[in-house]
Amino acid sequence: MRRRFGCLGAVLLLLAPVVASAATRTDASADLERPGELRAFVDALVPPLMENNNSPSGAVAIMKDGELVLARGYGWQNIERRIPVDPYRTLFRPGSVSKLFTWVAVMQQVEQGRLDLDTDVNTWLEHFRIADTFERPVTLRDLMTHTPGFDDGGMGYLIIDDAERALPLAEAMARYQPARVNPPGTFTAYSNYGTALAGLIVSNVTGTPYIEYVREHILVPLGMRDSTFEEPLPAALKNQMAASYAAAGGGYVEQPFEIIISFAPAGAMSASVTDLARFGQAILNGGELDGRRILRPESVEAMLTRQFAQDDRLNGMGLGFYENERNGIRLLGHDGDTAWFHSELILDPAHSLVVFVSFGGGGGGVVRSTFKNAFYDRFFPNDEMPPVPPPDFASRAGKYVGEYWFWRSNFSTIEKAFSMADAFHVEATADDTLRLVIGADSKQYVEVETNLFRELDGDYTLGGGFRPRLLAFQQDSAGTITGFTMDEWPFMSLRKKPWYERLLFMQPLLWFCGGVFVATLLLRLMRRRAIGLLPRTDRRAIDAAVWAAASHLTVGVAAAWVLHFVAGQLRNEVPFSFKFALVLPLIATVLTAYLVYHAIGVWSGPRLGGRTVRLAHALVSFCALFMCWFYAYWNILGFQLP
Repeated sequence: MRRRFGCLGAVLLLLAPVVASAATRTDASADLERPGELRAFVDALVPPLMENNNSPSGAVAIMKDGELVLARGYGWQNIERRIPVDPYRTLFRPGSVSKLFTWVAVMQQVEQGRLDLDTDVNTWLEHFRIADTFERPVTLRDLMTHTPGFDDGGMGYLIIDDAERALPLAEAMARYQPARVNPPGTFTAYSNYGTALAGLIVSNVTGTPYIEYVREHILVPLGMRDSTFEEPLPAALKNQMAASYAAAGGGYVEQPFEIIISFAPAGAMSASVTDLARFGQAILNGGELDGRRILRPESVEAMLTRQFAQDDRLNGMGLGFYENERNGIRLLGHDGDTAWFHSELILDPAHSLVVFVSFGGGGGGVVRSTFKNAFYDRFFPNDEMPPVPPPDFASRAGKYVGEYWFWRSNFSTIEKAFSMADAFHVEATADDTLRLVIGADSKQYVEVETNLFRELDGDYTLGGGFRPRLLAFQQDSAGTITGFTMDEWPFMSLRKKPWYERLLFMQPLLWFCGGVFVATLLLRLMRRRAIGLLPRTDRRAIDAAVWAAASHLTVGVAAAWVLHFVAGQLRNEVPFSFKFALVLPLIATVLTAYLVYHAIGVWSGPRLGGRTVRLAHALVSFCALFMCWFYAYWNILGFQLP
């Protein structure tokens, strides 16, 4: 008898932490039923976050069991006019949360039989076609799971400041059609173009302009009176818009209203947080709110069911909605970013919970992510034991080491050049872990399954409140690692950069070549008298080296000037000065050809004499040719503009 009770006691002892954790979660989540507790938590959390991260405006709306349990505004709708944020009326820019309305519109037309998710999208395009780059065509399912394989871009046209420069949706889709860089259904690579294309398809099959369609079939039925896709804003809503602000000199400077109308289905919405919470509740209700239905339950179920995952062990994509996870809870939703607003819609079906937040300013993204983490840690805590590194990991750690960057990148225009320094660095540590480094931040991961790694350092976040909990690496048939995916962003997988794209290769060579070019100019200056006495053909060979060196150094100076003075304008437009600067690499390339011609003469003839001189010409020629390759590879050579 004593032995039986002893076994029972041991079982209870083993279960005690689980029971305690469950009890803690139950007790904590019960606080959501008490509005005072919820409000006290949010009021204590948000204002300091906003102040510390230069976010002048923000709002939070939370619905529980179909009821609005919290609607709070923080900061200023307009600082100069001293208008505070009103969560019921103040409009924010939810950015890519707008995409969910496009996907709902697509599913409405699937229900009507006008669209099919697995048919070539060219079926519904009228004045242009998506290129037949690969055997398999792009479908609406590919667009909704962000797997169409499109190149990424937006320089000078995606988000602009001048409404006069905006194009009609159909014209923008035709003019800015991206290259296809991967077969559909291969890699997740978030695509604004793909969503805008889907909005155009809805407009084509219904004969109704996209903005009008969404208003009539989604906004009005759901009673979203403080929401619109119109740009500029209609007069009735203009005075409700939260101003855009950038932090400067210890204060804030108002920025122009962002115009996204050319790609409206991808991000042009302006809305109050309570309106967007109502939209989320309609989805959670299976497509209905207050007796008005926008989708059938089976359509909503399909949207919230996983359709694609880069790795089945990580979060994946539904139809437009993407999975996320916090403390063991499956969440669905979408976040959104413009230059000055950062938002997220969170659907928590297990707890009948809808959360929508939006924060203004450059640091609003940090506030958004930190709020989400803190909210779930407070009301749905989950104590998870840290993983233990396998003792033999060092023997295979090396295959993961390298630089990685998103497939959501540009490969076909000069925008490619702006990502050359971007990378997630994966390093092996002496502690049998991997370290993921982005900028000045890093996070450690432990192997828990083949090619699957879990965070070691708990709730520590990378820059911007970004917290990938799991990493899953992909490999080819030979076992070579080709990329990885993070559970935080199932809509954007990463590729491993080849050696010639790595900074470890490029940066030393660029500095070395720059040094060779400077030395060439200095030697020409220091020995100008002696060179002046040489035969004309020899002087030409030296001048060829000097002109080539000077031209490549000029390109470097122009690049520094562009990054410092012009890069900030490129989101809005491509200025003439930037286009003019693109002439310089062309000139440098022509002068390089002239240099190589004379370098061949130096090596093949008796000119100038001496092995040292010949090697010097060869060295300058090598550096100049490397720079020409560099320009060509990164699309700097020629006018490869969007």
